[in-house]
Amino acid sequence: MRASNRTLLFRTLLWTLACGLSGATAIANPALAEPANACVAGTGEAVAKRIQARYEGIRDLSGGFSQTNESATFGGEPLMNPDLKTGKVVFAKPGKMRWTYEAPEASVVVSNGSTLWIHDVEGRSVTRLAVTAGFLSGAALQFLLGDGQILESFDVTAQTCEPGRVALDLKPKAEATYERLGLLANPESGDILATSVLDLFGNLTRIEFDAIEINQSPGEEIFEFEVPDGVEVLEYEGSPAG
Repeated sequence: MRASNRTLLFRTLLWTLACGLSGATAIANPALAEPANACVAGTGEAVAKRIQARYEGIRDLSGGFSQTNESATFGGEPLMNPDLKTGKVVFAKPGKMRWTYEAPEASVVVSNGSTLWIHDVEGRSVTRLAVTAGFLSGAALQFLLGDGQILESFDVTAQTCEPGRVALDLKPKAEATYERLGLLANPESGDILATSVLDLFGNLTRIEFDAIEINQSPGEEIFEFEVPDGVEVLEYEGSPAG
């Protein structure tokens, strides 16, 4: 893999973390959707509370995923690779995750809640960074991995309302490393049907999950990473947006 592609992979994987823990079954772009069906006043707040209650009851989640990106351009070149990426993911609260990217290029992202590892298999390198309080202060990551309150962290607007699905636009109240989030949720159960994140560069990342299982109590070893022999370790001292 070329160095420039590894940089794109690193940025993509970090932005993936903001998309986080959701039982998505379909991917849309609710954050940018044009209003189609009017919502009753107060719907956004009510659905956000349902989502909060639903995911506070989840200890861990695992399943398959597919990720797509709609990229902004710089100098006529896309900032992110648009290729479909697929693999498996496991989350556990608080702050633990393991993303295993299988195609088109193998990579692994692991966090035990204090250290984040990104293994570029083809590039034979591992990037390591501390999961500090500053890193977790991204409201998306806080909420999705076991901390934070949606309505305290976001201005929530219900954009479209249809039977069994409401599209929410979430704009962070404080300075953040992304522009906004989109959630498509079942207003009755609070289940998230779709998620998207728009970053500060204008890149849109969508992740679709399948074969979701919850509260399976994965072993702690899943969230640890052992550096393979002959692999370069790079220390990263920046923000996910960097």
